[in-house]
Amino acid sequence: MPSLAFFAATAASLLSVAAAQSTTAAPAAAAPAESFPATPLASKHFAYPSGIPYQADPDDGVRGRQSGYNLCNSTTEGQTSLCQTSFLNHLDDFCLWAPATPDSLIADTEGEEVAWCTKPGRGTRLIPPGALTGVQFMRTPDYVQVVGFIDQTKINIKDGDSGGELDPHGADLRGNPLGSLVYSNAFPSNNGNNDTFQQVIEWHNFMGGNQFCFKVCDPAGANAANFCQHIYDRIGCAYNAPNAAQNGTFEACEGENQDFPGVYTSNGAVVTYTQPAESLGAITTMPYTARLPASSNCVPFQSADLYAAVASVFPTTSSTSSGASATGTNSSGAKSSGASGSKTASGAGASNTANAGSSMMLGRTKGQQGALGAVLGVMAGVSGVVFSIAFLA
Repeated sequence: MPSLAFFAATAASLLSVAAAQSTTAAPAAAAPAESFPATPLASKHFAYPSGIPYQADPDDGVRGRQSGYNLCNSTTEGQTSLCQTSFLNHLDDFCLWAPATPDSLIADTEGEEVAWCTKPGRGTRLIPPGALTGVQFMRTPDYVQVVGFIDQTKINIKDGDSGGELDPHGADLRGNPLGSLVYSNAFPSNNGNNDTFQQVIEWHNFMGGNQFCFKVCDPAGANAANFCQHIYDRIGCAYNAPNAAQNGTFEACEGENQDFPGVYTSNGAVVTYTQPAESLGAITTMPYTARLPASSNCVPFQSADLYAAVASVFPTTSSTSSGASATGTNSSGAKSSGASGSKTASGAGASNTANAGSSMMLGRTKGQQGALGAVLGVMAGVSGVVFSIAFLA
């Protein structure tokens, strides 16, 4: 019969083997998806057109992959294009970010929007004739912007959606839309060469409520990031791009710079507004009204003359009246943007009130995006100002 020492030695050996197996058999934990890219979208630079990659964002982070592409040409142009390279040059030549599929909410698709443009030739979708009902183009020393009115159902935004903000940052620094690129030939630093395009690093675009504003800041300017601020996504165009655009009017103007968004003067002191957290509920009051920058040399145009090129692509205006001519789906691999990677957690509803004598804003949380709710414009006391687009969430 084996001795007790034998059994003790055997037991010790078995325990040692079991411990080793336990250590080596444990599966390796799956690597978590990267929360931030190695290089933020706003730090990526691509020459147009020679340096444009197929996708500016090759990462696969929390929000998945870029849903569209940046290398766009005649083979990608049309109402199913997933081009995510945009332009803002002049009154007759600009793009807007909007969904790829009909009846979409900006809050649900902000990471996947595609470019809709007023001119053919860039591989994008085209804004259908009759969709734009009033646009003001403004050129200032540090930025250019377009502000206007649109039948948003014709670019796949759900009727009644108050919308939100698109910009090249986002909570995960991948931009909204993911991988979105913007170019312009409108700046003095471009030496007046309309055949070349500079990449715009700082920009913001509010869409919703059948209205929009899109501002791009001169990349050579010292304050591009301040004029194209991206942290005030809940207070819309009235505060991010104050303007005097009017429905039914198409005009190109020159103007002075606005104050930096969120910065105002009160009792002789310069104050910076702090936007409250969305968890605190709707924004119902504001401590200031944004100063309306002076403008001059406004030249009116007829929309039929401005957008004749895109009209020639569509058989008739009536054929696009449903707005569903612009259909298409996102490419596979993109997860719903939701709030996981987006800093624009709340909508950016828009309405304007002519001759408004008071200002009231109703904010709402992202969870309330599905319902239109009450979204009021902010306009007061400025002679001749019919519209200031108060995109508010």
